[in-house]
Amino acid sequence: MPTDRHTAYYAARAAGGAGLVITEEHAVHPGDRPYERLIRGHDPAVLPRYRSLTGAVHAHGALVLAQLNHNGAQGSGMYSRAAVVGPSALPDPMFREVPAALDAAGIGEIVDAFADVAARCVAGGFDGVELQCSHASLLRLFLSPATNRRTDAWGRDRAKLVLDVVAAVRAAIGADAVLGLRIGVDERIDGGITPADGADLARRLAATGQVDHLNTSVGVATSTLHLIEPSMHTRPGYAGHLAATLRRAVRAAGADLPVIGVGRFTTPGEAAATLARGECDLVGVARGQIADPGFATKALTGLPVRRCVGCNQDCIGRVGLNLPLGCAVNPAAGRERLVPLARSADPGPGRVLVVGAGPAGLAAAASLAGRGHRVLLAERAATPGGRLALAAAAPGRSELGYVVADLLREVHAAGVEVRYGTTVDRAVVDALGPDAVVVATGSVPTPPPWDPERSTTSVDDVLAGVWLPAGPVLVVDELGFHQATSVAELLAARGHTVEIATPALVVGQDLGLTLDREGFRRRAHAAGIGCRTDLAVLRVLRGGEQSAGGQGAGRRGSPGRGCVVELLHHPTGRTERRAVGAVVAATATVPDTRLWEALAGGPWPVHRIGDALAPRRVDAALREGHRVDPAPGRGPTAAG
Repeated sequence: MPTDRHTAYYAARAAGGAGLVITEEHAVHPGDRPYERLIRGHDPAVLPRYRSLTGAVHAHGALVLAQLNHNGAQGSGMYSRAAVVGPSALPDPMFREVPAALDAAGIGEIVDAFADVAARCVAGGFDGVELQCSHASLLRLFLSPATNRRTDAWGRDRAKLVLDVVAAVRAAIGADAVLGLRIGVDERIDGGITPADGADLARRLAATGQVDHLNTSVGVATSTLHLIEPSMHTRPGYAGHLAATLRRAVRAAGADLPVIGVGRFTTPGEAAATLARGECDLVGVARGQIADPGFATKALTGLPVRRCVGCNQDCIGRVGLNLPLGCAVNPAAGRERLVPLARSADPGPGRVLVVGAGPAGLAAAASLAGRGHRVLLAERAATPGGRLALAAAAPGRSELGYVVADLLREVHAAGVEVRYGTTVDRAVVDALGPDAVVVATGSVPTPPPWDPERSTTSVDDVLAGVWLPAGPVLVVDELGFHQATSVAELLAARGHTVEIATPALVVGQDLGLTLDREGFRRRAHAAGIGCRTDLAVLRVLRGGEQSAGGQGAGRRGSPGRGCVVELLHHPTGRTERRAVGAVVAATATVPDTRLWEALAGGPWPVHRIGDALAPRRVDAALREGHRVDPAPGRGPTAAG
């Protein structure tokens, strides 16, 4: 059932100026349950929840549509305990279940189910519905020659099911309610739907006179899944040409049918540009409005938005784990129903010293100042960002710098005093005499236990600009995320021969959750980066001098000491030794606790946040910075 969290989430986007809200998918049939938290539009008990959600959106002047879907063979029998269904008995490459091919009676049941749920949505206050015929969709499976091998009426005309559903839904909701379709315009798979197929369907839909808008999509939930919600390696507006294809098709057919363009728009300027190019009539922004629910109003007023950086960590990544949606750069996303931290009625603790201008410290400083505290932010380096700024130096990862820039803008807007080049110790804190201290000093690399001679180089040092000696480089991936893969790409670009070794089953295993793995593997293949799995490093020892003439891009003419690496293939117990020019360690960091320990027992409440508490990802740093409460005895990290 939709919950208060759904209502608050969609209402926040409406309050932020969105003209049209299209919700997540609603299941039209009880047999379709690909994941646990799918909205059960087929259950009459959903109606009061619909009215709560739509009333909250309408209160802010926006229209709201329910997206209706049946996932078909791209679903799962895990929750329904029934066979999935499809046009033909062909297993889906991603979900791997062989569907039961629908017969005429089953198809009729599906058509009736779409009409039934559409009518319930309109009764629940929705302004209409959008039918999903894209990525994970039974309707798309019927449309695609790659998955529809039927020889009956639904095979001879693969659009028949879609047209039948359109007619049934229009009859169920009446002439005044909105009926739109989201079309998969380009599957990008062998034998799949092409832009020409998408244009043909658009013309046929326009000819019915029953459809009010078309939405676009690219890719499918198989080998081209990474194109549906692409990472920061994909340029903004990448799918605009597909919306333009549909728009040209319906205009040429004499129809004035508005087309929604999508494609990773991270700023209002990018959205405006696709309109100016005539690619679409409306712009759909999903992750951009997860990151900043005020995206639309800021577009109208010229204010900068908090930018989505396509990290996919808390939106796509969490949903992929069957968890509620979140956002790495917006800790409030998915939690809008909670009462925000109140602005202090009085100065409270008075002056708060925040130490460290990484993401945790920046978020804490902006949040505390926004709540009425007087904040001094001290940073040892000459620039803000900490390890996040280092990560932004990797190829294709520069948008991480937007997180730092957006946080810094909030810091200045809140009136925080910022001091760079300032090392804080106990004496400095004593001299400043703050009423509370927030320690956000981050984490530091530590030599792994298999490196007794400290002969490895950390990924931080490589990103900071340290050049390695000439010769092949082995990158050890013990973290399973971007640290190893992005540094490997950087080193390959410098001319090194690079191989990544990991004790895990997959190099960069968590990249699959964020839809980054496919892109990395393609780039790695093009750059000649090797990937070896199931390999644990036993030890690394310094080797002899390496020839300056070997492959690599070390400092010109300066040979460097190489390394001998002993590796264990743990499934078989086989060991091997290899000589390389350098070993780069993508291994765990440890909290920088020096200031925390120095302040223990002092007269001020002290709080640790972010990596200074425990090294994690950027979402944890921003979340803890946003929520820190400097009052004595408040918060789990208080000491004193």
